[in-house]
Amino acid sequence: MSDTYSTLEVARLLGLAVRSVQLMVDRGELAAWKTPGGHRRILRESVERWRAERGLVGSGVAGAPPGPAQGGASRASGGEPTAARPADSRGPAGTAAAPVVLLIEDSKHFQNLISLLVRQHFPGVDLQVADDGIAGLAMAGRLRPQVLIVDILLPGIDGAALIGSLRQHPQFAGMRLIVVTSLDEAQREPYAFALQGVPLVHKPRLVAELPPLLRELLGPEAQHA
Repeated sequence: MSDTYSTLEVARLLGLAVRSVQLMVDRGELAAWKTPGGHRRILRESVERWRAERGLVGSGVAGAPPGPAQGGASRASGGEPTAARPADSRGPAGTAAAPVVLLIEDSKHFQNLISLLVRQHFPGVDLQVADDGIAGLAMAGRLRPQVLIVDILLPGIDGAALIGSLRQHPQFAGMRLIVVTSLDEAQREPYAFALQGVPLVHKPRLVAELPPLLRELLGPEAQHA
């Protein structure tokens, strides 16, 4: 058994796009070296350590959906930790709970911008935030949000792999998706397999395009937010 993997082998093992594995190497999340021909060789030990740290050993593809007990910090739009609420919970006197929107985004700048837009346009919406794909999957399983806003380039699991995993499980069939990204059309090509049919907002257009798209996906609930 070899002590190293190719980038493609790691991508298949973890259920990620090749570009996401390359970024993990660049960020130092996986230990690697380059051959004289410029190809990455990723140490098997670092891949196994990465999976073990996230509780993925023996679980197959990294994008497998988490059970209710799995973690992931949740934060309301104000930024403070909050207790997760089941999707079918009710407010006072049996009224329907606020619509839940889950944002999976590792950039603090865009977390803050999207939180501001949601507070401004939908003050009654419960916005929850996850910083990486692993935590985002766990929170999606717990919260069953009406709308999931997900970046493509994420630590842990990239947005494309996350979307692919959710699509495999019927309990997420009613969840509406929005992809936000800084990648241009050519850069998005490796992720096209997961993005087909999903509304996409280019981050420079967030202020203009995200609020009307959210209003459309939330439906009547958004009219009272």
